[in-house]
Amino acid sequence: MQILVIGATGYAGRRVSAALARAGHTVLGLARDTSAPAAHALTADEVTPVEGDFGKPESWRDHLDGTDAVVHLLMDLSDPIGGDQRLFAELRAAQERDGRSRHLVFTTGISSYGRTGLPLMDENTPGNPESPIGFRFALERELAASGLAHTVVRPGFMYGGPATTSMTAQWFAAAEAGTPVFYGDPAKRWSWVHVDDLAEAYVRILDNPAAVDGETFVIADDQRLSALDMQRTAVRAAGHTGEIALESAEAGGMMQLAADQDELVTSAKAHRLLGWTPRHTSFTDAPTRHYLAWKAARPVSTR
Repeated sequence: MQILVIGATGYAGRRVSAALARAGHTVLGLARDTSAPAAHALTADEVTPVEGDFGKPESWRDHLDGTDAVVHLLMDLSDPIGGDQRLFAELRAAQERDGRSRHLVFTTGISSYGRTGLPLMDENTPGNPESPIGFRFALERELAASGLAHTVVRPGFMYGGPATTSMTAQWFAAAEAGTPVFYGDPAKRWSWVHVDDLAEAYVRILDNPAAVDGETFVIADDQRLSALDMQRTAVRAAGHTGEIALESAEAGGMMQLAADQDELVTSAKAHRLLGWTPRHTSFTDAPTRHYLAWKAARPVSTR
């Protein structure tokens, strides 16, 4: 298949794009600037960078021609609802133009659930509408009602590789600066997934997208450690031996506030329908390796 990946130059996007290319697909990676280093890195992964700004559909509309599937891995913080709604509209318009259905793999995340009070959540758990990013569940419902061929993926907290937008990257950087801070409830627990295990789930979905049309999959490992214990492991791997300061979730911004609760999920459905099983058991199994991967991926300072 020919697959357009939106968010291809991002943390998860590059790993997903590379995995799809290794699986034999022709992968187009949307990039604002195809001459930038991030786009060149896609080329090294045998992904073809194509220019376009997600916020300007006219700049990437033509890339839908000849495309069989679209993987959406980007949340446009400047217009997170409108941007996704425009994507749905573009896919409907493309189908009307040429009569071809393009399977959309739409990515949200487990923080969209918000506070549910449940010890374990799955694909059928209703989200709390008061969640700061609960609008992503509303977008899922809008997509389901659109008639577009689609599959929804809700990843756990990601780690591994360059970890650029992972919570672990923030922890490593703060540890190196000597100022690690934990935001929110110190007892909360989150489900995690290695970025390459997540990429494998997209490969399995696009192996036979018709078989999972309309389905939603939670993708995470089975670990149940507290987020604070995870952070302690991360900062120790980065060489910090002091204490971690505690601050309110509000002090950490919208995403910290959105995740200030237990977010434990089961991926039993993905195990059953996709045959997906994480190969990486836990971040805590090899924290030094994950720290070194993050450090090696950081830009070299010119100072």
